[in-house]
Amino acid sequence: MPRSPHTVSDVMTHTAVAVGRQAPYRDIVRLMGEWKVSALPVLEGEGRVIGVVSEADLLAKEESRTRAWPGEREPDPVPKADALYAEELMSSPAVTVHPQATIAEAARIMATRRVKRLPVVNATGLLEGVVSRGDLLKVFLRPDEEMAREIREEVLPSLPAGARLTAEVEEGVVTVGGDLHDRMLVPLVARAVQAVEGVVDVRLDLREHAPA
Repeated sequence: MPRSPHTVSDVMTHTAVAVGRQAPYRDIVRLMGEWKVSALPVLEGEGRVIGVVSEADLLAKEESRTRAWPGEREPDPVPKADALYAEELMSSPAVTVHPQATIAEAARIMATRRVKRLPVVNATGLLEGVVSRGDLLKVFLRPDEEMAREIREEVLPSLPAGARLTAEVEEGVVTVGGDLHDRMLVPLVARAVQAVEGVVDVRLDLREHAPA
């Protein structure tokens, strides 16, 4: 039976474009345009990630074009505005993720660090790929029946009184029905089903049933 893609390695892009320390500004802009990406890992040596250059880093040069009129105070310098090479532009150390990290962990890192893409590195820091917000969203395209099978055959049987429950999935929304002898188990059922990759929402249609 197909299993949920639980880790970053299941959804990441394995062929990742990157640049070296001495990559010129215009080459970086050109690569981002050709590959349609918003950031590039910066590598040294055999492929160790030492930083990331993003569109925001590159735009500092455009932001600095503002010039004061005669008599006005000169604007404050814009960091990285004079940078010409990747090593001057990059944010370092890079925010990265390991291929064994869960999709939820990668999403949490992106949200807290406010980045759109994460270099995926192995235990020694070598680049293995890149994962983007779009890659993480791929799990929501899982077929409904695939998710339903996983919930029926793996999730519900592992829960107390799970054998009394049913699950139907439509457009990623799971409806759990059946008899539940203890209403205190409702949050447990909801959390377990929500944890399945690709689930958009969980709706409960449960009837309380006294144990025999």
